[in-house]
Formats: sequence, structure tokens, C-alpha cells
Amino acid sequence: MVRLGPFDVSILAADSMGVRSLATVVNACGVRLGLDLGASLAPRRYGLPPHELELKALERALERAAEEVQASDAIVITHYHYDHYMRDRPELYSGKRLFVKDPEHNINWSQRGRARRFLVEGGVARSASVSYADGQSFRVGDLTLDFSQAVWHGEPGTKVGRVLMVRARCNDESIVFASDVQGPADPQAVEQLRAWAGARLLVLSGPPTYFAGFKVPEEAVQRGLEGLMELIRAHAAEIIVVDHHLLRDLAYRERLAPHLQAAEEEGVKLLTAAEFMGVEVNQLEARRKELWGREGKAEGGEAEEDYGE
Repeated sequence: MVRLGPFDVSILAADSMGVRSLATVVNACGVRLGLDLGASLAPRRYGLPPHELELKALERALERAAEEVQASDAIVITHYHYDHYMRDRPELYSGKRLFVKDPEHNINWSQRGRARRFLVEGGVARSASVSYADGQSFRVGDLTLDFSQAVWHGEPGTKVGRVLMVRARCNDESIVFASDVQGPADPQAVEQLRAWAGARLLVLSGPPTYFAGFKVPEEAVQRGLEGLMELIRAHAAEIIVVDHHLLRDLAYRERLAPHLQAAEEEGVKLLTAAEFMGVEVNQLEARRKELWGREGKAEGGEAEEDYGE
């Protein structure tokens, strides 16, 4: 755990730590809050399946996520991509207080179906206390949770749908969790995060630079990089953790060079999840060709390469 004022924060898993995830746990105001407790792997990358090291990392991540689902007093699911909740273990959520993306409104067909399978067919809607969180505020003990309206999972209009962002407030201080906003690339997300400026910590997904011009338009990636720069300049948080999609690019530090310079100028810490947790960056997915010891295929043009999760 990393202590930030009244908050103890632990990022359990992330792309900089070997798996697709931004699973985070926060202890504050006597409440243990689990955020997007899940993890997954790319089924194919460079035309190659996951390496044994990735499979072992995933097993560890899922074990930790399952433990935290059981230990948490409240759990947030910002959207229904499989790396953000325990889709195969709905029984873990029994008796929990759960705040989720509205499964019926401002949601694409894929996430709507996943939400139905998890909440209805998986029995979570019956066994847990489920609140649709879009645009709402809630109290959990002495902790306040403020949720954004649904914002785009990247650029406006993207086919992969929308997500929620959440601010946790304790003793007049805050942290913000904005997984999968990809920069953010959505001006509405930038506006909301600016409105929440002054947080101790902001955790978010950087843009998927590894797919720029292939599955994601170059201009969308650039918009995400610009959104991140705007948040640095606006002092959205003392510490900004940028990870997830961005860390699937081995050249992520080159992509972030202007942002790292701006962060230094502004007195903002810009870190990966691994760096925040004090461990070595370990981009297993991005290193898959190296791990398999062969060239694999070119990055672009692979229908099997997975982005939407």
C-alpha cells in the first residue's frame, strides 16, 4: 500500500506489471474500496498466444483480485470489459455493495450483453446490493463516491463503448480513478477531470499508441496525448498514474517525453502503475515476441489482435 494523506492505495495489477488490468484497492475513512478488480491477457499479439510468463502473471493477478473482491466493503465496475471484473466468479460478489456502469443506457451492445450475463444470468443482481452509478454520488460509511456520466472509452463514438470515472473523497481530500479513458481522448472526460482537479492521485489509461493508424485513428491517439497534457498542466492530481493501453507499447517513454518534461515543470509526478508501487516495469505483452524467442508477425493487419477486451 502507498499512503497518500487519508488514503492507502494499492494497484494490484496493470499492463506495466504484466497483465491487462488497472485493478486498484483503496483504504480510506474506514472503507475498503475495490476498483475494477479483474485482469486478462491479449489472446493474440504479433500473431502469438500468451507466453507462460504471462499466464503465470495472470493467475497471480486473478488470485489477488478474487481476494480483494471478498475483502472489500464496496466494489466499483467502471465498464464490462473482461479485464475489469471477475466474470467467471459471480459468486464472489454475494453480499457486496456494488457500484456499476448502467447496463441499459449509454452502453454498446457488447457491454450490454456482458452486463446481462454477469448481473442477471450470473445472479449478481440478486446476491449483491447493486447500484447503477452513472452521474450519481453515494456514501459508504464516511467515504463519498462521485461518479461521472458515461464517457467514451477513448475517442468520441468509439465502437468499444463508454466507461465511468469515479472520485473517492475522505476528509476533504480525494483520489480519482479513470480507467480506460485513453488519455483521455473524450473532451467530456477531460472537462470532468479538470473539475475534479487537485486530487492526491489520478489513475487512468493512456492512449493505445501501439494501434495508432491500425485499429485506432492516429488523430484519436493524438487527442488522447493532448488530453493527458491538459490534465498535467491543470494539476489534475499530485500524482498521475498513466498505464494500461499505453504500456502495450515498448516505446511508451518516447511517446510520453513531452508529458514527462511538462510534469517536471509543473511539479506533478507522472508514473506507471509499476513505478507507483515501487516495482520494475514488466511489459510482458509488449515483449511477447522476445519471450517466445521469435519474430512473430507485423503489428498491423491482424484481425486476431485484441483491443476491445
